[in-house]
Amino acid sequence: MSKLFKKILLLVGSGFILMFLILVSVLWAFSNNLPDYKYLKSYKAPVSSKIYSGDGELIQDFSSEKRIFIPYNSIPKKVVNSFLSAEDKNFFNHPGIDAKGVMRAVVKNISNIIKSKRLEGASTITQQVAKNFLLSNEVSINRKIKEAILAFRIERSLNKERILELYLNQIYLGEGAYGIAAASLEYFDKSIDELNYEEAALLAALPKAPSRYNPYKNKKIAKFRRDLVLKNLKNNKYISEDQFNYLKNKKILLKKRKKIFLEDSRYYVEEVRKDIIKKLSYEKVYKEGLNIKTPLNLEYQEIASKVLREGIESYDKRKGWRGPITNLKQSSNWIKEAKKYSLEKSFEWTLSKVIEINNSRIIIETTEKQKGEIDISNLKWTKVNDYNELLNVGDLIYTKKNKNNYFDLKQLPLANGSIVVMDPFTGRVLALSGGFSFKKSEFNRATQALRQPGSAFKPFVYALALENGYSPSTLILDAPLVLEQGSDLKMWKPENYGKKFYGPSTLRMGLEKSRNLMTVRISQDLGLNKILNLSKELGIYDNPKELLSISLGSEETTLLKLTSGYCSFVNGGKIVNPKLIDRIQDSEGNTILKTEDRECFNCKNISFLSEDIPVIKDNFKQIFSPQTAYQITSILEGATKRGTAKKLNSLKLDIGGKTGTTNKNTDTWFIGFTSNLVVGVYVGYDEPKSLGKFETGAKTAMPIFKSFIQDAIKKENTRPFKVPQDLTLMVVDSETGKKVNFSSKKTIIESFKSKNIKDNFDLSKKNNNRFNNYNVLRFY
Repeated sequence: MSKLFKKILLLVGSGFILMFLILVSVLWAFSNNLPDYKYLKSYKAPVSSKIYSGDGELIQDFSSEKRIFIPYNSIPKKVVNSFLSAEDKNFFNHPGIDAKGVMRAVVKNISNIIKSKRLEGASTITQQVAKNFLLSNEVSINRKIKEAILAFRIERSLNKERILELYLNQIYLGEGAYGIAAASLEYFDKSIDELNYEEAALLAALPKAPSRYNPYKNKKIAKFRRDLVLKNLKNNKYISEDQFNYLKNKKILLKKRKKIFLEDSRYYVEEVRKDIIKKLSYEKVYKEGLNIKTPLNLEYQEIASKVLREGIESYDKRKGWRGPITNLKQSSNWIKEAKKYSLEKSFEWTLSKVIEINNSRIIIETTEKQKGEIDISNLKWTKVNDYNELLNVGDLIYTKKNKNNYFDLKQLPLANGSIVVMDPFTGRVLALSGGFSFKKSEFNRATQALRQPGSAFKPFVYALALENGYSPSTLILDAPLVLEQGSDLKMWKPENYGKKFYGPSTLRMGLEKSRNLMTVRISQDLGLNKILNLSKELGIYDNPKELLSISLGSEETTLLKLTSGYCSFVNGGKIVNPKLIDRIQDSEGNTILKTEDRECFNCKNISFLSEDIPVIKDNFKQIFSPQTAYQITSILEGATKRGTAKKLNSLKLDIGGKTGTTNKNTDTWFIGFTSNLVVGVYVGYDEPKSLGKFETGAKTAMPIFKSFIQDAIKKENTRPFKVPQDLTLMVVDSETGKKVNFSSKKTIIESFKSKNIKDNFDLSKKNNNRFNNYNVLRFY
């Protein structure tokens, strides 16, 4: 008997030793192929970068995952207790694996196998951290063994608070939200310290199956799971019986996070995003939680987007009705098909289907299943005489409800455009819209569309003339001109708009009336190189062709570059670069990029109790003298009173500006300004073609500028343009530029550089008479 006992004992002992060796071998084998867990000590979760407007409003975030990192010390006990009750009640007591939980799961799973029910897991929070950070979601014994080994190691390396911090900031909770802070905003629009127990319990209910228990999809199932978490909270003595009975009867109340003004600023935001990625890299922007401050003015942006759309739509209506989007008469689910044509909500346009046409009545149904009628009185723009032939039953159209509870017919314009609003003294871009609808086209016509500026370039030629001895009263010949452009090019015969000639005219008149022939003569006298160099220094052109036609805006540029060039007229002749970013800080508040070019020279010595005023100076390059800058500003102010922009005179404000129209009315521009804002507008087709015979900058682009000024600028906030030193103001005849006498009928106040005041009125001086100074001059 003793021999048999010894044999059994030996056999059992050998079995245990063999199992131990197998276990050690398995652990050793798996341990050699485990990922490095030590980086979790210093791990920083990928955090979204946030972009803010000029007044600090959050307008967009850039992230591959919605996440806001919250340190453990800032996580409320309600949230911690809820997740522990839902996921791992023994978390603070086990060494990484919960032996009781494992045994409980084994027993339960034997029963589940017999009853063909779903198997339960027993992963601790530490194991989930190991899986989420270091392993894949593969369902296998191999992964579970690696997960267990890593859990033990993580527990030895990190304290419990750090493990829980990693878990609560990494876990996926549905709706694209990672971590408790992002989920709190996504489901309740609250910060986590504002959550109550039933809300914290709902978040804790989600990790098990975020899609299945998503309260936006199925509140009934979500409430069932939430109540289970509340029951666990009661069982773990975090809440009382009375609290549990009260909380389980509460309905789930959700509130979607509101994003401020995202739609109308999409072109601006996208431009910022591309610029930062280029400067800092995609990884930094999408994972390192940058805080990006922009100059964006939300009020200006809303107005700019609105007036641009209205202006393009106004032009499009002059072309008449082109027809419906499509016909969905045969569609079994027309609402679903129609949604692919939807626009931004800020349009307030609805997609509608024509359901009945009867005796000039057009009955429609919107995608929100609201029935209504098209306002026949607002259909003259369609240029269709018989409204019964305008549409057919089943046609899909855009509509907008008007004040009379009828619906106005709308159509998506074929032409497009852009608008830019800048601070001329700093270059900060306060508003920018690159098109009619970002949803329909992400192509940014303010920064990407290279187009000829036409006459909008002329002020730079005239400014160069004023820098080189001309005055606003200098006479230039307006007469036919033919020029040689080179041996392999045709003779160039520039013409004025309307093909008229006006004889000797003042420089002011040439710019106010946008005379082509006078501009070319000035350019010929100045020399092409001066114009080319100026355009490159101002950043309007990068590598322009050496042709005299550049003086009439024949080279291509963008609206943002041209508008930036005009800032030099308003700010006293200094070059400013457009800025869409003020400052970028990392997640810890350190500044990594700053675009401020100005310095305060005495700020360190000024107390907040002092009456001293800070002296702020910039280091912008002086491209024109302040006197020249003012003279151009004054002439362009005259253009809004007597010249090509005279329709702006009704605003009764101190403004200036210049129209621009290219050959065959292909591209139209207006760049205008007040004493503290510069606004640029462009209208044209993406595939260049004529806008129409009479569609000039004054008719298409300028009304958009006018609408912006009317809506954005209050009269009490405007002031006259600042007159620099060393300028003399004199009353002169507006047509001849001479001193006024009793026979003068039209007079203006003209500005002359004080050092040249004698020369300006001495007819014997060369600079006052420029129309006999050309060798290549032919009349036809």
